[in-house]
Amino acid sequence: MKPHLPGLLGGVSAAALAFSAALVAPAAAQDQPLVIARNLEINSLDPHRAFCDTCQIYLSSTYQGLVKLGPDEKSVVPSLATEWTANDDQTQFTFTLAADAVFSDGSPVEAKDVKWTFERLKNIQGDPSFMMAGISSIETPDEKTVVVNMENPNSEFMGILAAPYVGIINSDVAAENGASAGADAATADQAETWFLANSAGSGPYVLDTYRPDDELRFVRNENYWQDAAPIGEIVIDQVADAVSQAQMLQSGQADIAMQVDPDTASTINSPDITIETVPSYNFIYVMFSPGAEGNQVPLDLEVRQALAYAIDYQGIIDFTVGGEGEMQASPIPNGFPGTEGLPMPEENLDKARELLAAKGLEDGFAIDVTVASMNVYGVDLALLMQKIQQDFARINVTINIQPVASAVWREQIANPGIPFSARFYAPDYYGSAQYVQFFGMIPDSWWERNASGQGKVDLVNQKEVDLLQQALASSGEDMEKAYHEIALEMINDRIIVPVVSPNLVLAYRSEIDGVRYSACCNLPLAEISRK
Repeated sequence: MKPHLPGLLGGVSAAALAFSAALVAPAAAQDQPLVIARNLEINSLDPHRAFCDTCQIYLSSTYQGLVKLGPDEKSVVPSLATEWTANDDQTQFTFTLAADAVFSDGSPVEAKDVKWTFERLKNIQGDPSFMMAGISSIETPDEKTVVVNMENPNSEFMGILAAPYVGIINSDVAAENGASAGADAATADQAETWFLANSAGSGPYVLDTYRPDDELRFVRNENYWQDAAPIGEIVIDQVADAVSQAQMLQSGQADIAMQVDPDTASTINSPDITIETVPSYNFIYVMFSPGAEGNQVPLDLEVRQALAYAIDYQGIIDFTVGGEGEMQASPIPNGFPGTEGLPMPEENLDKARELLAAKGLEDGFAIDVTVASMNVYGVDLALLMQKIQQDFARINVTINIQPVASAVWREQIANPGIPFSARFYAPDYYGSAQYVQFFGMIPDSWWERNASGQGKVDLVNQKEVDLLQQALASSGEDMEKAYHEIALEMINDRIIVPVVSPNLVLAYRSEIDGVRYSACCNLPLAEISRK
């Protein structure tokens, strides 16, 4: 047996060991996996087919765009591009790529990768493909220069490039695994399955594993060309409801709970847990599909207006988020260009009954409702529909609620269509065009297609088409005015009716640092560390 020497161990003092341990402890803490509890609700991990809130978190962590949102959450700052210029009419954009930028396999990020990425995003015709609408050609005069030419002026193009879905893909690696950027990419591309197990970007993390309805796991990109991410491994665990997320947080099984509602948050009282409530640009909306096969009466404009007047908007905010939310006037969220001074939605039962009586529907009718079984931003969509069921009963309208898995909802909304439902949206970047291009009744927008029943009912609003062109060709007050007029038209369409913009509850263990809400990606993982 070795003799015990007080204050010494193998010739090293206890004080020295303690000092050494203090130096090592922070590094060791960062090596512990960070566990995030949230409802994954992932439709794809292919950057050009993915379209979900978790997708935003994933893509912004594993890929990088030419630019990213700045600290003010509105302007853009360099990312893969170190500098850029635009011509006077915003139809040509020229980018210079960072000389030392590399993908996760160590190969350089080149102009050909940018061209291939943008063309694939446009041609694959996935949910985010609208972001590349209007590109006429892309030139690559050398390995580090990209020139993008637009068919028409697009003052919002720089904002679009900060969206997670526009991150640059390693074209050589993706093409070797079935990806295609050609004009026939919508049918020729065979890479979606490969992307479920692999990432091909230049971001601070790479995909480790994804198990549907179980977990999404990231590890630090060891070839990252900028400052390494503090946390070595991040796991997003599938946890569907707010109460379970809060329980995991309190037990220490989770470091961050992303969808805790205000009522559940109010039950958490621990010095080990930080709760912050912050405004967000996220919102929950209800929508009408006049072209859906299941409509029992025509959902024409007057009927849609009547139903919108029957909604108790303040009651929904109180019921779903305990008052921790705001009304939202239009599908363009509060605080975005064009939203100043918009009329907020109004509950008016007399007006609702008057409109229905004018259509011979004073005795009421029934609507079939299919809604995804999920909790988003602290709102249970099925419970929301139960509240609206009570609201509509006041004007003799019955809604039959059918909760389904989110994947089933996605299939049904396109064919045969869903007459009335609820959904959610988070911004992809700071700019109003994305909302017009997704929610507006302009030809082939996502909601024009689905609400019209793939063209069975004509819902195109030509004013929105013309005003969007004006907005994209202008700036400053002229742009604000154009988006304001578009917002008024979208309100009048009564296809998309926002019902609540919930405040966001940030709930996390107090030793976690850097947790914040971002308009581009919900939660910037590379900024998070342990104290």
